[in-house]
Amino acid sequence: MHYLKIGLILIATGFYAGACVTTQGTSYVIGESKAYEATLYRQNCAICHGPEGNGKTLEDGTVVPSLRKGEFKAPSESQIYKQIADGGNGMLPFRRQLSDREIKLLTTMVHRDLRGGQ
Repeated sequence: MHYLKIGLILIATGFYAGACVTTQGTSYVIGESKAYEATLYRQNCAICHGPEGNGKTLEDGTVVPSLRKGEFKAPSESQIYKQIADGGNGMLPFRRQLSDREIKLLTTMVHRDLRGGQ
């Protein structure tokens, strides 16, 4: 009985430690997310920014920036929103394709989940 309690405590501790490790030091995985904003990203953004937002070079040589790291042209949430809605710098506007709510969801995802609030 005593060994059973110790075993259960060790298992619970392992699960807790595993949960801490997975939430710290790992990045948001768009491909595994079932969140609506991740679906929006996959449908509208991944074609240019890549499946995980790491950026890529298009066939014509255009370099599409990473949404995760580097020097951001749109660092604040309001600037990210404006970039998605109005486009610019080679990006198409999405104001007519996405609702205000959808643009806000993508904005929050980019700012919070992909950039860690930076």
